[in-house]
Amino acid sequence: MYQLEVETEADWWEVEALYDLCFAPGRTALSSYRLRDGVPKVAPLCLVLRGEANALAAVIRYWPVLVGGARVLLLGPVAVHPTHQGEGFGGILINESLAEAHRLGWERVLLVGDEPYYRRFGFTKLEGVIMPPPTNPERVLGRELEPGTWEGVRGEVTKFVPPARTRDPR
Repeated sequence: MYQLEVETEADWWEVEALYDLCFAPGRTALSSYRLRDGVPKVAPLCLVLRGEANALAAVIRYWPVLVGGARVLLLGPVAVHPTHQGEGFGGILINESLAEAHRLGWERVLLVGDEPYYRRFGFTKLEGVIMPPPTNPERVLGRELEPGTWEGVRGEVTKFVPPARTRDPR
């Protein structure tokens, strides 16, 4: 029996340990991490999948970015514990989180990944969308959550800077 839940602050260390296990050392030096640095993740879309004995089996996170000034959802990273790879957990996380992203009003999603894997979830190579170097342009993929929402969206992918919170002067 598996439990799909929104990631909480209490999950942070365990999630980071799974990312360290699944990805090469230096993962935080990648361009996609520079886009995330100092930006709050899209918390309702960051999911954990737990298995027997409440052990973490898989995780997914999302971050807001801008492409040519348009708001875009950056998927990733998604990781599945090596003992659970091939069981479909990555697909569950991707499908569930994309459905929730659509429900929350997000229109388009971007990721850096392998097209043969992500094609099954509706992702295709994006033309004219430029991730910071050293990203391979062949790995820049996108998916529309609403038809036509990638049309005309081109340019550099830049960090989303959340609006400053102001104190109520009352």
